[in-house]
Amino acid sequence: MNPGPITGGCQCGAVRYALHVDAVEKPHVCHCRMCQRATGGVFAALAGCAKKNLEWTKGAPALFQSSSLAKRGYCRDCGTPLSFAYDLPEARVYVTIGSLDDPELAAIEIQYGVESKLSWVEFCEDVEQKRTGGTPEEAQFFADMKSNQG
Repeated sequence: MNPGPITGGCQCGAVRYALHVDAVEKPHVCHCRMCQRATGGVFAALAGCAKKNLEWTKGAPALFQSSSLAKRGYCRDCGTPLSFAYDLPEARVYVTIGSLDDPELAAIEIQYGVESKLSWVEFCEDVEQKRTGGTPEEAQFFADMKSNQG
């Protein structure tokens, strides 16, 4: 059990955060095209907590409304991707695992968006994999989503 808080921030140090939790929730990677474009990588690695448990302790991230459903936070000075959250009060906020001071605290438990997983990406093959909108409820949630990515 981590004594908390769990901390992290951007590469230039302009934005820092603390997660006031004993452990991050639902650490995962997402292979969807939106996450690929948002991070400039082959997937996004994210770990979450309730929104009330995230505190920006130095600076604040700039926010990009990446779709009609969610915002992504990043450092306006160095560009480090920092967070992702759906625009729902009860939704979790997720920070990028690579921005954690100790990323070992966030071993992934599931892979999302595997319909967009690149054919040459092979890692954590024993971790559960899930397609975006794979259940009727999820498909309904994403049905009217509009991407704001160029």
